[in-house]
Amino acid sequence: MKILKWGFIGCGEVTEKKSGPAFSEVAGSQVEAVMSRNLDKAKSYALRHGIKKWYDDAQELIDDPDVNAVYVATPPSSHATFAIMSMKAGKPVYVEKPLAASYDDCARINRISEQTGVPCFVAFYRRYLPYFQRVKEIIDQGAIGKIINVQVRFAVPPRDLDYAHPENLPWRLQPDIAGGGYFYDLAPHQLDLLQHMFGVILEARGICANRGNLYSAEDSVSAVFKFENGLPGSGSWCFVGHESAKEDRILVIGEQGSLSFSVFSYEPITLHTSEGRQQIAVENPPYVQYPLIKNVIEHLQGLSVCLCTSVSATPTNWAMDRILGKI
Repeated sequence: MKILKWGFIGCGEVTEKKSGPAFSEVAGSQVEAVMSRNLDKAKSYALRHGIKKWYDDAQELIDDPDVNAVYVATPPSSHATFAIMSMKAGKPVYVEKPLAASYDDCARINRISEQTGVPCFVAFYRRYLPYFQRVKEIIDQGAIGKIINVQVRFAVPPRDLDYAHPENLPWRLQPDIAGGGYFYDLAPHQLDLLQHMFGVILEARGICANRGNLYSAEDSVSAVFKFENGLPGSGSWCFVGHESAKEDRILVIGEQGSLSFSVFSYEPITLHTSEGRQQIAVENPPYVQYPLIKNVIEHLQGLSVCLCTSVSATPTNWAMDRILGKI
């Protein structure tokens, strides 16, 4: 069995529980080194997690002969740079979502992956969670008949950090780093799931606004889109709403019923048909990226095939860029 020795570029919040520990939970996989621009931060993470090496230079980590696979856990604006550096070094890469800060950067990543023959995987881990697999199973089994419409509704109040001075805003609200505002950070999960269930989005357009005037990025987005099978969909995202409007829901409307589910809060799945209303609770593993990371590792060990690649992730960036008017 091939032993995967991972190097982490970035060791922020997402690596603490969602992803980081999972790399050491899978047979034949371990974390060899971590990197942060702040060497003290890298050292602290390494010592807390029992990792032998730490760096403050990404190239040094990639060039480490003991590292044979790379996890890019940085903000989106640097995803393409680090993914391409890794692939050119012959080292497979697993990149946080979204794949990049723009559709054009996604195309660059795919081109280098094809040229080098080195795979690039993307952390759209919700595809692999039991909760969403159950949603897809209900739809695929025809429980609500032919699907005729899909609607995304998401609204949250501003976070405390959103009131910060422009120089201190979180990176997720800096379009040159994140690709957009909170829409570019959260909508990828929703749009990727929908494309996983219904096929690639071929048409998309949106209306974007800044209604809260807390920061420069868009804070309210409305969109319409159409999947390759002709299914129409729509979405509404508001990141400066009142607490009373808080919502996290996708509604799938079929000819014989409807299905609704959350994406971030994992509320019970609600199935409504002529037989009545049913709520279905599904638990997820403690490390939510574990199922996908396990599949990636087994793919690299030649034991299975992982389809969550940079190519499959790119249509999500295309759809978001179309909705935001970037392309």
